[in-house]
Amino acid sequence: MSVLLSPEEARALIWNGLTGSGTSPENAEYFTDAILDTELSGLEGHGFYWLQYYCTHLRSGKVDGKATPQVEALSDTSFRVDARHGFAHPAIEAGFKHLIPAAKAHGVAAMGVYNSYNAATLGFHTGYLARVGLLALGATNAVPNLAPVGGKTPIIGTNPISYAVPAPGGEIAFLVDQSATQVAWTAVKRAAEAGERIPLGWALDAEGAPTTDAEAGLAGSMAPAGGVKGFNIGLLVEVLCAALAGGKLGPDQGSFTDDDGTPIDNGQFFVVFDPGKPSGGGFDQTITKLVTSITEQDGARLPNARREANNRQLAKQGIPIESELYETLKGFA
Repeated sequence: MSVLLSPEEARALIWNGLTGSGTSPENAEYFTDAILDTELSGLEGHGFYWLQYYCTHLRSGKVDGKATPQVEALSDTSFRVDARHGFAHPAIEAGFKHLIPAAKAHGVAAMGVYNSYNAATLGFHTGYLARVGLLALGATNAVPNLAPVGGKTPIIGTNPISYAVPAPGGEIAFLVDQSATQVAWTAVKRAAEAGERIPLGWALDAEGAPTTDAEAGLAGSMAPAGGVKGFNIGLLVEVLCAALAGGKLGPDQGSFTDDDGTPIDNGQFFVVFDPGKPSGGGFDQTITKLVTSITEQDGARLPNARREANNRQLAKQGIPIESELYETLKGFA
């Protein structure tokens, strides 16, 4: 059984859960927008589902919902944000207030976030930057669940990377948001909870062999997207978010599934460009030509096209949520 929520009802459910569990109103605003956008985009395994964990982590002290992020300007174009063991979203939002004007003034700017929490749907953040006219690249590391190719012990997380390309009028030309793994870890976790098999190619067991057993996959490793190429992308994200931004390496992070009060301490990294400066003014024309070369082909679609279609449809028809999960989330208010 499921319940359909209007965007307004969904937003109230998210806001009440976060603030009712100990998030300050100023820290809940951008985070609520992000979770709602995730659900409207049709990424249902990354919105309401994880909200229940955010709320229990708040109540166990694993994340500080009232933490005030501290932004340090290292130069005119380089910033470091200490999330202070709070949510990633208010830290990212605080950093963006410096990152955006710096990129528009100088053409490029970069920002690292440390002592942070899960950044959730990374494309929400890069999309935010694209809507203010910036070409954005973002990354976040995560709790380890991906072993190196040929190995058995997970060293890095799904380590998603996202980029968003701006279009005139505050629009997004296209957006990519993908993990280093074949599928999101959540997909395997939810299959295990439902007692379902997983497709071959999603995960490996503890001995490094492909498996269709979701529980064995959780005890082993996710499968990298594209083999060694996927692991290499995840490794780059680890460099950006741990070594460069100051977040912890995957094995040193707190567990995301335990309510033990130990902070997770992910890292995030963003670099943004004002496309009008290095392109000599031809950026929009070139992107339009590139987009047209894709969309004019029958059956082809741009990255993010499905999310945008879902957003329009779900905003009208309502956002589905499982009845049991709905009652659980209402209990956090």
